[in-house]
Amino acid sequence: MALDTMKGLKRTHYCGEIPLEPQEVVVCGFADRVRDMGNLIFINLRDRTGIVQLAFSDETERAVFEKAQQVKSEYVLMAKGNIRPRESVNDKLKTGSVEIAVSDLRILSKAETTPFEVTNSEKVNEELKLRYRYLDLRSPKLQKNMIMRHDIARVAREYFYENGFLEIETPMLMRSTPEGARDYLVPSRVHGGSFYALPQSPQIYKQLLMISGYDRYIQLARCFRDEDLRADRQPEFTQIDLEMSFVEPEDIQSCVEGCIQRLFKEILGIDVVLPLERMTFADAMQRYGSDKPDTRFGFEIQDISEEVRGMDFVVFSSALENGGSVRAINVKNGAAVYTRKEIDKLTEHAKGIGAKGLAYIRWADEPNCSFKKFLKDGDLERICGRMNAEKGDLVLICADKTATVLSTLGALRLIAAKKLDIIPEDVYNFVWITEMPFFEFDDESGNWVAAHHPFTMVMEECLDKLDSDPANVRAKAWDLVLNGTELSSGSMRITDFQLQQKMFEALGMSDEEIQAKFGFLVDAYRFAAPPHGGMGIGLDRLAMIMCKADSLRDVVAFPKVQNASELMSGCPAEVDQKQLDELSIAVK
Repeated sequence: MALDTMKGLKRTHYCGEIPLEPQEVVVCGFADRVRDMGNLIFINLRDRTGIVQLAFSDETERAVFEKAQQVKSEYVLMAKGNIRPRESVNDKLKTGSVEIAVSDLRILSKAETTPFEVTNSEKVNEELKLRYRYLDLRSPKLQKNMIMRHDIARVAREYFYENGFLEIETPMLMRSTPEGARDYLVPSRVHGGSFYALPQSPQIYKQLLMISGYDRYIQLARCFRDEDLRADRQPEFTQIDLEMSFVEPEDIQSCVEGCIQRLFKEILGIDVVLPLERMTFADAMQRYGSDKPDTRFGFEIQDISEEVRGMDFVVFSSALENGGSVRAINVKNGAAVYTRKEIDKLTEHAKGIGAKGLAYIRWADEPNCSFKKFLKDGDLERICGRMNAEKGDLVLICADKTATVLSTLGALRLIAAKKLDIIPEDVYNFVWITEMPFFEFDDESGNWVAAHHPFTMVMEECLDKLDSDPANVRAKAWDLVLNGTELSSGSMRITDFQLQQKMFEALGMSDEEIQAKFGFLVDAYRFAAPPHGGMGIGLDRLAMIMCKADSLRDVVAFPKVQNASELMSGCPAEVDQKQLDELSIAVK
């Protein structure tokens, strides 16, 4: 049978938005489910707004009824008919109290049997769903996520427009500059042997826009980084990118807070109380062992070095003698869940992070201490008192270099909270992490390296420490963290070209390297620049949290997998030799 056309009909309503009172409507969509009961046929018609039931009976014109008998799942249909009350109401559907008595049915496209059921794909193999991503994108779950992502982008744009920002596009083909991750390179056909880079961020261009006098810039910018993937990372991503002139850090943060408040109110109906909490980087590491702390639960890290000092336990004493520390977390009510076997698993995890081991006090019926034979009178009571430990609790203790201790306990507090299922789902804890370290120590090279892009302004009181005390140099930089996920990074920028030159030198760059990679920016600063700073808010990560998704894959239309390939289209892929020849490229 030949396929029908739309001729003579025009859609009047979306499936999930039909009126609930009697009238004639025309709807279009995919056949979600077909129930043929002989003299009755019901077809659930699905589009991006929801589902409506199409009804066919003895009262339906015979040709229309026979056509309905041919319909299978995922056929593309167009239907005209009158709305009427349903005999059996479906409370799970927005349109569940009515149905459409069809008078005209068009089969616009037929579908073969799909490799999985579109609206029941929760338990389908992830690889199969990504191979047929266009089918999975038909599912109500993913369509809801994509619509919410669209709404986030729309509301953000509206907010920044209202606050005087100009949306300006920056180049996708740019010069390769060091920004922390590997660049994706694009060979030039015209300039053989030379390459463009896809932007890791629009960082340099948005600073140039401030030098150009545009004052407030906004862009939903596509960014590219060739780095290992995780659940909250993709090689290509979108950030709500902004830059502002004549401002201090608090001005930028306040502006972003207003955007966050608007987004959560308009999209989720949640009131975000401003101003958001602020915490220094040092405080976050001391309390949570992470620069992106999840503050929805306790288990905060406590320093018990003084409580254990003098104990005849070499694990503790050697850590303190070597300048490290002994710290602990109290997993409240953890004794019942964490048996010895489960604690052994935690110990292996701690070793995987870099710790030498894990000590513990498990207080079930009575305190059971893993280092009991080294205790003297009063030692256990002193430790438990410091940790506010009581019957039912589990105290996890780590002794090592302080950095190792903090990162280990920071990871274990998250594992324990998930194990005990105490992390509230409908709580959104935002926190600004401020006074970020300017340098970080690279164990491989033995040198201090930049923790941020090289245009980040150092705090004025730290300028004289750049050469003499890099460990204590703090940057005018900050992160916005939500429920343990870094949403955004921002900083004030260096606007003095002499200071910028000094900063490049402090990062170990030669004059030739500076001129080759950043000469045009350094030159621009010679012609005066307003004080400015900015941020990039991760749109994908924000959407992931607002949609309560488990992975960025659930809020990105066509995502990559762990090895940065796309299963649906099969990219990356080899290209013709002719194309390589045109680009002066040979593949080894």
